[in-house]
Amino acid sequence: MTVVIDFRSVFFLTGILLSGLATAMFIPLFAELFIYQTSAWVGFLVSIFICGFFGSALALANRPRDKIVLGMREAFLITALSWVVLSLFAGLPFYNANLKFSFINAWFESVSSLTTTGATIIKNLEDIPHGLLLWRALLQWLGGTGIVVMAMTIFPTLRIGGMQLFRSEFSDRSEKILPRVSQIVTGILVIYIFFTLACGILLYWAGMSAFDAICHAMSTVSTGGLSTKNASIGFYQNPLMEIIIMIFMILGGSTLILYVRLWNGDLKALRRDSQLKAYLGILLMASLIVTLCHWMGSRLDFMTSLRHGFFSTISVVTTTGFVTDDYGRWGSFYPMFFFILGLIGGCTGSTTGGIKIFRFQVLFALTKSHLLQLRRPHGVYVPIYQDHKISDSIAFSVFTFITLYSFCLVVLALTLSGLGLDFITSLSGAAACVSNVGLGLGNLIGPHTSFYKLGDGPKIVMMAGMILGRLELLTILVLFVPSFWRD
Repeated sequence: MTVVIDFRSVFFLTGILLSGLATAMFIPLFAELFIYQTSAWVGFLVSIFICGFFGSALALANRPRDKIVLGMREAFLITALSWVVLSLFAGLPFYNANLKFSFINAWFESVSSLTTTGATIIKNLEDIPHGLLLWRALLQWLGGTGIVVMAMTIFPTLRIGGMQLFRSEFSDRSEKILPRVSQIVTGILVIYIFFTLACGILLYWAGMSAFDAICHAMSTVSTGGLSTKNASIGFYQNPLMEIIIMIFMILGGSTLILYVRLWNGDLKALRRDSQLKAYLGILLMASLIVTLCHWMGSRLDFMTSLRHGFFSTISVVTTTGFVTDDYGRWGSFYPMFFFILGLIGGCTGSTTGGIKIFRFQVLFALTKSHLLQLRRPHGVYVPIYQDHKISDSIAFSVFTFITLYSFCLVVLALTLSGLGLDFITSLSGAAACVSNVGLGLGNLIGPHTSFYKLGDGPKIVMMAGMILGRLELLTILVLFVPSFWRD
């Protein structure tokens, strides 16, 4: 049986998104034209024309005759297609900026920004026009809010790796924080904007320039990690700035819908959220371990070790990727430890990447129940997550996600190795992209190096990994299943 897919609506919405992207390009264009007054505005103008033309053409040619109602297939398709197409057109300003960027390099930079991975091919950031740096930060900010909205609205419906658990939280009218999905999304966006403004103001107060404060605020809240300086946050050597960024990295790594609940007077939400407790517990314990090990294994004083230990750990767990020091030079323990932390990631419904803490909590609950069952075969042990019974379908989806995540990681690492990269670079590069942390290991893609030394082949593979990781794997992989298009 052949199922008719509403491609008209998919192309229409893609056109609308492209038109919105073209509109966003006016921000760095005006910055270059009226503030910094360089020739970089020409590249943005050309990019706006190209992006706006294709966006308008798609939207006008595919205007729906009736109200748009997206089915599951259309939702999968528009989710995957929009991120690929938007990243292609978002790379136009880099390509048209007369910086000798190849098409692949421009595309890599836009994919890394939009997926909030934070990997860059730019060798010297201080030589890049301010408009392009602002565009990178804006792409991170848009990508961060985009993935949060999808995580809380589309992903639960699509049963992405157990995320239907969050749909169950809103199944009962009395437990809804707000009556309609549109209001939930609006609340998330308001909180997201508020965090960004607060972070920017505080960074400016702490001593950053207005431009750097704006860019780092968008990069921090979105947990993107792209800085305006080659040395990242280490450039400033300012403990107050580091504290501010740590606070907002933690906030960005938490479930944003929790703040909407708090804003609407549900103060008990903090006590009920087991994922938040686990998230903060992991951050604290991992930071203390790194701090103590670094202090005892180096000649630095305790406060300096505390600064670097907490900042680096929070940056990796939230998959932000900011650095204050090259932890690759601290010793062999830290790269492996951070490698594992980056795979874990932050909370669901946040801007972070990685597997997400709630999946490990579900996995732990299932394992505990199974072990108890082995000890007492006649007992009844029901796995519970946040006062909800973990159904068989949810358990299966979580196991499926983790299995696919591991499989994709291995395949990407093997592919990178086959393209000539060494073991450390291949494995860490695959993990950095799939988890969207953007920090690899080794001399090629280490914490204080960019990805510019890589060839086009590895860059294309890594871009695929970034998009796969950002869209929770299944959203992309299901498109390659023949039955998806048949029945």
